[in-house]
Amino acid sequence: MENQIAGGINRVAGRVQDVVGAATADSGLQVKGKVRQLAGQAQQQFGSAVDSFREQAVANPIATIAVAVGVGFLLGAYWAKRD
Repeated sequence: MENQIAGGINRVAGRVQDVVGAATADSGLQVKGKVRQLAGQAQQQFGSAVDSFREQAVANPIATIAVAVGVGFLLGAYWAKRD
């Protein structure tokens, strides 16, 4: 939830920067605002994905453990092959 809130704040702040940059003809500020908006949107989506994963893990812990073991096995096999 924290990432979603912080992402929303960054999106709004980026929008304000973008508008102020457009009003003052400051293209640098406008670009920073657009970048901040995109970063905020990505942060919100990441927070949403983390929250969704958490809910799934609580609802179905056995499947979550099985997936974690499978990922660990695949990573171990990949790293063993590299050596």
